[in-house]
Amino acid sequence: MAITINGTPVDPPADARVSLLDLMRDRLHLTGTKIGCNQGACGACTVLIDGQRALSCLTLAVQADGRAVTTIEGLGAEGLHPLQQAFLDHDGFQCGYCTPGQICAASAMLEEVAAGMPSYVTRDLAAPARLTREEVRERMSGNLCRCGAHNGIIDAIMAVAEGQAA
Repeated sequence: MAITINGTPVDPPADARVSLLDLMRDRLHLTGTKIGCNQGACGACTVLIDGQRALSCLTLAVQADGRAVTTIEGLGAEGLHPLQQAFLDHDGFQCGYCTPGQICAASAMLEEVAAGMPSYVTRDLAAPARLTREEVRERMSGNLCRCGAHNGIIDAIMAVAEGQAA
């Protein structure tokens, strides 16, 4: 089998101890995904595995065998993804270090909302999912921004969710 990373099949590493993050950055030179804490606490290394967000620092590459991985490079493969553009338009980054993980997480989060998945702060579990700023804060709480661009990040996500992104 192979891991499909951004549409390209990649053989899993022979060493089963290699993390997905290390495979992507060190061996495939996909450096958009960042190394943050390397402990799963900051979200800088967030990628999509079969459309769901995953911390690549805690995922062994062999665990992605037979699955599709999308990185920030893959989201923007055919021009800027709407979230990428919205982050630019709404100042959703300062240093930019957390931005790839934030965008990948937001992409999956918007799909979760569209599928009707509730969060910890969802008030009415029987009602259709409705994204609010409070919901975005809760759903994105695993992705930290040390620069303080949280308001711009939330504005960008809300713009995409409301169909107002360019």
